Amino acid sequence: MTDVIHAMGFIFTFGVLFIGIIILEAWYWQRKGRPEAYNFKETLANISTGGLYKIVDGIAIALFIQFFYDYVKQYGFKYETNDGFLSVLFLFIAADFFFYIYHFLMHKVRWLWAIHVTHHSSKIMNFSTALRQNFLMDLNFGWVLWWIPLAIIGFDKNWTIIAIELSLAFQFFIHTEMVYKLAKPYEFFFNTPSHHRVHHGCKPDQIDTNFGGVLIIWDRLFGTFKDERDVGEIEYGLTSRQPTTLNPLRLNLDEFFQMLKDVVTYKDLKILYKSPSYVEEVYDADPERIKTIKPAAERSY
Repeated sequence: MTDVIHAMGFIFTFGVLFIGIIILEAWYWQRKGRPEAYNFKETLANISTGGLYKIVDGIAIALFIQFFYDYVKQYGFKYETNDGFLSVLFLFIAADFFFYIYHFLMHKVRWLWAIHVTHHSSKIMNFSTALRQNFLMDLNFGWVLWWIPLAIIGFDKNWTIIAIELSLAFQFFIHTEMVYKLAKPYEFFFNTPSHHRVHHGCKPDQIDTNFGGVLIIWDRLFGTFKDERDVGEIEYGLTSRQPTTLNPLRLNLDEFFQMLKDVVTYKDLKILYKSPSYVEEVYDADPERIKTIKPAAERSY
């Protein structure tokens, strides 16, 4: 129970800070003559989804994630974090690398995308967009791709929690159009608002790029980096099934239920682990799911 109380206290503290920054950014754009940069109802929806997510996340970490972490850690490499700064640096780099892998797979696997899609469904980019998350994030067990490798290495659980939460806090600040470009050396190594705007784009040259959390070097190494200057005007949102509601529960659940409906309709469990566009590619399904397409007979993939 103490862990849950601590988690709620952490959530409240950062929640107040982030909401304060959101208010300042909305005021800034109002003064700059761009009131459309913020939509009041959408901002409320973003804060609501973020609140739901962090409450469930805090409870999940306190009730089962940390215990699963400790269980796995005892069978891992049992790395001893006795090297001070070097240990902290190792944890930072490892946590960021495994986030890159986790985030990459969120865009490539339907089971993970059905949750992450909530974050990409806004057609506006501002600080409140960072809070637009899905409360199912911890309940679909995608987190094992990020947490468990760190447990296998042997990092202390509490330090891991701090590293992950600081990474997520950092990422709040890259959801903005207030900043265009930063110093070149910084932009080369670190994720920035410019890099992350490309990630949220839905045009062909913008999709599936810039997956980094704090560092952008993973994208440069693995060929997923795109510079904002090379992809044209950014258009935010989804390529299909763009939400027409600001109901926080529907923003969280609609795509998840659509995935399950597709599994039932096409009687194909591969839908769960194939790409988000698998149904359209294999069964010629309408991307908007307005019309019903019968499953292709005796088709193997």
